[in-house]
Amino acid sequence: MHRSHWPILTSYDQDHLTRIAMPLGGIGTGTVSLGGRGQLLDWEIQNHPNKGGKGAENSGLRDFGASSLFVLYAKPADGEPVLRALEGALEPPYEGSHGSTAGFHGVPRFRDCQFHAAYPLAQVALNDSNMPLAVRLEAFNPLVPGDADRSGIPLACLRYVLMNSGDQPVEATVCGTLANFTAGKTKRNRFRDEDGLRGLVFDGRDGDELAREWGSMVLVTDATDVSWKAIWPAESWRRSLLHFWDDLAADGQLDDSGETTAEGAPYGSLAASVTVPAGGSATVTFCLAWHFPNRYNWTPGTVDCGCGTKRLNPADRIGNYYTEQYADAWNVALQEFPRLVELERQTVAFVKAICDSDLPDEIKESALYNASTLRTETCFRTPDGLFYGWEGCCDGGGCCSGSCTHVWNYETTTPFLFGDLARRMREVEFLHCTNPENGQMSFRVALPIDREKGQGAAAADGQMGCIMKAYREWKLCGDNEWLEKLWPRVRKALEFAWIPGGWDADRDGVMEGCQHNTMDVEYYGPNPQMGSWYLGALRAAEEMATAMGDGEFAATCHDLFERGSAWLDEHLFNGAYYEHEIRPPARPEDVAPSLKLHMGAKDVTKPDLQLGPGCLVDQLVGQYLAHVCGLGYLLDRQHVEKTLEAIMAHNFRDSLYDHFNNMRSYALNDEAALLMASYPRGGRPESPFPYFNEVMTGFEYCAGTHMLYEGMAEDGLTVIRAIRARYDGRRRSPFNEAECGHHYARAMAAWTGILAWTGFQYDATTGNLAFARNGCWFWSTGYAWGEIEITPTAAKLCIGGGELKVCKLAVGDWGVATWNEPLHLVAGDTHQIILQRP
Repeated sequence: MHRSHWPILTSYDQDHLTRIAMPLGGIGTGTVSLGGRGQLLDWEIQNHPNKGGKGAENSGLRDFGASSLFVLYAKPADGEPVLRALEGALEPPYEGSHGSTAGFHGVPRFRDCQFHAAYPLAQVALNDSNMPLAVRLEAFNPLVPGDADRSGIPLACLRYVLMNSGDQPVEATVCGTLANFTAGKTKRNRFRDEDGLRGLVFDGRDGDELAREWGSMVLVTDATDVSWKAIWPAESWRRSLLHFWDDLAADGQLDDSGETTAEGAPYGSLAASVTVPAGGSATVTFCLAWHFPNRYNWTPGTVDCGCGTKRLNPADRIGNYYTEQYADAWNVALQEFPRLVELERQTVAFVKAICDSDLPDEIKESALYNASTLRTETCFRTPDGLFYGWEGCCDGGGCCSGSCTHVWNYETTTPFLFGDLARRMREVEFLHCTNPENGQMSFRVALPIDREKGQGAAAADGQMGCIMKAYREWKLCGDNEWLEKLWPRVRKALEFAWIPGGWDADRDGVMEGCQHNTMDVEYYGPNPQMGSWYLGALRAAEEMATAMGDGEFAATCHDLFERGSAWLDEHLFNGAYYEHEIRPPARPEDVAPSLKLHMGAKDVTKPDLQLGPGCLVDQLVGQYLAHVCGLGYLLDRQHVEKTLEAIMAHNFRDSLYDHFNNMRSYALNDEAALLMASYPRGGRPESPFPYFNEVMTGFEYCAGTHMLYEGMAEDGLTVIRAIRARYDGRRRSPFNEAECGHHYARAMAAWTGILAWTGFQYDATTGNLAFARNGCWFWSTGYAWGEIEITPTAAKLCIGGGELKVCKLAVGDWGVATWNEPLHLVAGDTHQIILQRP
């Protein structure tokens, strides 16, 4: 019997399938999700989110309520044919006012279903005692670290493995049905046979060629015995489903009427037939691909088209990178189907390296499953290759525009998997969003990009974090010319903190001014959250200035860092954690006009929505990112450790039955979580910052992975484990951690768990590679990835992809290896290393 070679990280039984929706699609292409029962849902391939959607809002879908249906026909040699939808049984609730509201609800399904995952690999196991075949659906989209193009293909691969445990062969057909929900009133469904691929092409014959929904889709297979029904006829009383079912049940083949056009959202079906030998298996592979070129900016306007109709303003069209690589959806299939074997091999190798490592399972799962956000409608690429992101997604549109710096600061998935994309984000922030005159950085970028002039509002945490990230990206890529290009704007961005009425107008290394930040308010006075970001930016700028030969500026940054660090430790640390000293300005005019967003203080001399003496979950966020960047301690190490102990002691809840929250609830009832803030010493402001009672996973990962860095292994794992227990398939989707929107970017901070647990550091400018402990570990730089096996006396370094320069390997403070000439390792290389005492 055929057994999959795919790794499995998490298995979900029949009671934990309801909320599963694993995105299938590439970076910047949109996705369709695979549900826990094997169904396709959340069709988000037309340039906007579409949670719960079935494609375009089109009356043609009303009768059957779903955009797709895959059916198995199975006929034993000595028996009658049996048909089943290739899905697990429907879950309650079953009934609305007119019966079930589920798509194709009256079609029989498999009784038993399990979902196995190791993102981006999903396996759905279907079994039914009344079926002569068991089925395993293997679904994936290529994910190749360091190669955004190979990880940005607009397709979903669906491979149905049919397994026959009986003693007679079984004639089988797998039939895929898809609704044509492309733009236009009249749709066209056509069969094509070219270069070994056979399938249906779905597009429109009329309509707005600049509409988001304008484009094409294909459903193709490489099977040789195929039949099709290009158009289901429009018939009353749901007879088109009846006649389709009867047609397939008759002989496992479809009869085509010859029709190719219809109005509405006409279904088309493609069937592939095989013989499954006794005691053996057979495989049918389908590929769903799409091509929708019309992406618009964050808030597109409309223009009058006459006759009382409007369309999106063409001036706000920004396009898609991926659609510039292919002519149409059929071209996607022609180019990529032949490469799927190699792309699958590379994807499986990457996922297997993580799954086979000695990392705790909760770290593996949180890192891999949140990487799916890169492929959702949260993220996109424009034709020039630049990479952007919403904060997250609402059900039908993006949520919180502009690659928001203070949100994206937290995530580490992009830089360590796709370094080029991370660098493109830094280029947007500094070369487009930073004013070359005064260093003010728009924390939300305007699109099209030529509209961004660096005149937007500045966020204290966002701007300082971007400086740290520029340092990180430079170290990971080792490209000094890239840093030279950015450095003048990076320096300006830091100097902006010192403007009159600014964040640190008195230049003492402490932020006291009006500090707009990720809590969507403006803090007044010194606080650890903005303070640690500022200290991290000063340290990063010192290092970059030194590399750029700007010794005087490096000395300035060093002096401010030393003074600021000492002040925060002396004045804000209360013996257990760091507090916010609320310090209102004496007069409104003492605040620089560019810093007033009017979010948190109608009267700046009496500000509300402040943190005050609270114990904040991410008060050490700058230290968190400093560890990621290898910048060392920003504050007293003992104070840092005590603060994390206080966060765990005061903010962690084993359950939320007794917890009051006046805002949004992302955790409930018996769920464990780390609260945004607590006030163990009293003194809570009458109206604290708005989210103080909430729970949000990105902040939890920030604190939890920081605990791992400080050696608080059990506490850190407890935090991460609590998050993943909430995303168990029954309560929430394991592939969708929400904050202000689905697939929230901040939750990609989960990747830091890998870095913190292994102690991984890499500096491409020097070739220095470091780990903190023995074991078998996965590693990635954004340009290369692989595995390393470390013992007390030796190491074996394996390169899975990309290229790596190594001049020195350090393991903790006890093992080191150096080379006079750098090692230049490429994919497939393995290098044995003897470790010496330092």
